[in-house]
Amino acid sequence: MLIRNLFLLLSNISLILLTACSTTPTVPLTTPPSVSQTTAAAIIYDWDMDIFHPVVARHGMVATEQKLASRIGVDILKAGGNAIDAAVAIGFGLAVTLPNAGNIGGGGFMLVHDAQTGRSTALDFRETAPAAASRDMYLDSAGNVINKKSLFSHAAVGVPGTVAGMIHALQRWGSMPLAKVMQPAITLAEEGYPVSKTLAKGLQYSAGNMGKWPATRAIFWKNDMPLKTGDKLVQQDLANSLRLIARDGARAFYAGEIAHRIAADMARNGSPMTMEDLENYRITEREPVRGTYRGYEIVTMPPPSSGGVHLVQMLNMLEHWPLREWGHNSARTIHHMTEAMKLAYADRSEYLGDPDFVNVPLTGLISKAYAEALVSHIDPDHARVAEAIKPGQPQFHESNQTTHFSVMDSAGNMVAVTYTLNTNFGSGIVAPGTGIVLNNEMDDFSIKPGMPNVYGVIGGEANAVAAGKRPLSSMTPAFVFKAGKPWLVTGSPGGPRIITTVLQQIVNGIDFAMNPAEAASAARFHHQWTPDELRLEKGISPDTLRLLQEKGHRIVIKPTMGRTQTIQLHGDELWGYSDPRNPDGATVGF
Repeated sequence: MLIRNLFLLLSNISLILLTACSTTPTVPLTTPPSVSQTTAAAIIYDWDMDIFHPVVARHGMVATEQKLASRIGVDILKAGGNAIDAAVAIGFGLAVTLPNAGNIGGGGFMLVHDAQTGRSTALDFRETAPAAASRDMYLDSAGNVINKKSLFSHAAVGVPGTVAGMIHALQRWGSMPLAKVMQPAITLAEEGYPVSKTLAKGLQYSAGNMGKWPATRAIFWKNDMPLKTGDKLVQQDLANSLRLIARDGARAFYAGEIAHRIAADMARNGSPMTMEDLENYRITEREPVRGTYRGYEIVTMPPPSSGGVHLVQMLNMLEHWPLREWGHNSARTIHHMTEAMKLAYADRSEYLGDPDFVNVPLTGLISKAYAEALVSHIDPDHARVAEAIKPGQPQFHESNQTTHFSVMDSAGNMVAVTYTLNTNFGSGIVAPGTGIVLNNEMDDFSIKPGMPNVYGVIGGEANAVAAGKRPLSSMTPAFVFKAGKPWLVTGSPGGPRIITTVLQQIVNGIDFAMNPAEAASAARFHHQWTPDELRLEKGISPDTLRLLQEKGHRIVIKPTMGRTQTIQLHGDELWGYSDPRNPDGATVGF
């Protein structure tokens, strides 16, 4: 109730400011606001003035969606580990404490900023399609989609990448041995912990899919029912698997006992995944996508994530408008940002896929010139219907149950990790004897190009299923640099809403001078081109909603969107905040 009232208070303040500024001249589209317009309102953090307060620390900080995992990370930092050591410990820890999204049976993306070299690297440990996968594997003989085959069957499981990704990061940038950073996760899996209200709700929500599998029920059921709030969750098989990985490294998962158990379960249940698929899995280091926004440098994930490309694309469009003058979450600001979102998501449907398989026009999509061309199609007074928006021509000018965590240490190393099982508890399948929940990431492919996936996102041929291919994703781990120095690390879960959530976190900080707590607590909105609806959280002024409807937007009030985990460097202090939309999250520093 308190958060809701605060949202309403902020919205009413925004409405007053909008009215007071209604006579302010509009900056021409050809003259983007200068950097001075945004830096003039420098963030001044004041306990007496700010409504929402970040966590403040000096030596190191972690922000995750689960309190126990946050404690694991900060303990590693206190023990002398760097941000990468802490991130890997958190990655394995969340597989235990956040089993519906944290994982070793899924995959994801990691951004690493090495303070010593000044270099940022994108690590792609996304799942891959098995070698026997084919374009039409989820269609029947008539060409129709087979119901839920790409979601809740063994054929839905992509070759997992998390273990390879975490271990590669530790070997490349870490300072501690694998066994040391994994021990907290092993201990938690073995000793157990109380099920939170949030986790119990997730188990109840997915009970129909999970309950079909005896190995899954053996872990997450008690007295023939999903575990309830306060029940103790012990994961002995998972502890054993983690112990094997800690001892033998990635080989344990991809070629050892764990791999044999996974491959055997796949074979028994008609999955195309084989032992060879596991043995052949490889992570990929990629060059990050880079852009600028009002003098700040944006560094984020390249394809097969669509997140970084369209984050930069949308920021390029927003740079044409004086958002700060228009007011935070004013009708004018929301309208223009929404129209930019539509254009970006239309391009996503056409051009984005695994760059190892398709030619993604990356340079064109993130160019300032292309953004300027797109902006010329935006009517300041009227919303364009989705049917009228087609993908542009850039060559000439991804449940919700993903998770994100951010880490920053005293040396200036930064890590942003977004990884996933896809939907809540993924496929719901646990390979017997492993304790490992397996993903249903194959649904992130365009199982029938032109048809929407579970999130309502339409994909094209660029994201069609192919052997060894990585499915398109919306995951958007991001760094922001100010005057060449680390300033912000952020990211979020939320399926296709990830990109717009991260966009608003960054815009709230840069344009509206909000600290990370204020930026995360503000009401959000989202449009993904199709379906043609402007989704808003509660907390937007009714008068603003009316103005948006008058512009032609179809308004839909939705549950909360996104759950950012953000750390900002301000002078010699770290300011961090875990999104209040998840009560289990925690930012911890020292």
